[in-house]
Amino acid sequence: MSFYWIKTNPIIKRIFSNYIWDIPNNENKIYLTFDDGPTSEITEWVLEKLDEHNAKATFFCIGKNIDAQSSIFKKIINKGHAIGNHTFDHLNGWKSTTDEYNDNIALCEHSILNHKSGSKIFRPPYGKIKSAQVKMLKKQGYKIIMWDVLSADFDQTITKEKCLENVITNIKSGSIIVFHDSLKASKNLKYALPKVLDFIDKNNFRYEIIN
Repeated sequence: MSFYWIKTNPIIKRIFSNYIWDIPNNENKIYLTFDDGPTSEITEWVLEKLDEHNAKATFFCIGKNIDAQSSIFKKIINKGHAIGNHTFDHLNGWKSTTDEYNDNIALCEHSILNHKSGSKIFRPPYGKIKSAQVKMLKKQGYKIIMWDVLSADFDQTITKEKCLENVITNIKSGSIIVFHDSLKASKNLKYALPKVLDFIDKNNFRYEIIN
């Protein structure tokens, strides 16, 4: 079983301060994000649920999925959500050279540019990225967006109730929350997301996008 932080440790945030882990504010703004889409199985369902709450989110998309599901990708854009780069095929930075990583990010950027103006926010798949890759991205003007609250919806060993708990017990003003609009995450996501949206509304949080 792999280890991951549900609530990102403040020490980690300080050590890796060149990443964006949260966006502190006094206006109860929170930042919903979705990784790994667009997918035919789940992304449109996510968009419907967001619409029901007049919620905006940031989608960190995989380039090959953009190419395969271009009509869904256009829906994300047309509904006013933000787009981020998540590499072309979910590349693990720790297992890639800087050149390989750069090329893969550029391929994803090309897929995005086929449909909208360029996006300069990036989230590394698995949260795994080397310092040289960070330096390369910074030179290109990218902001590296991590997270403050991880739903762990992708983890098929946890219950759907635990997925929900992961979010609602940790969310605060400024939190960047990670879900996944992927088939793998769909069981936990379909249970947790509607309840998280209700919780956000009832607690007077405000939805914001990252750009």
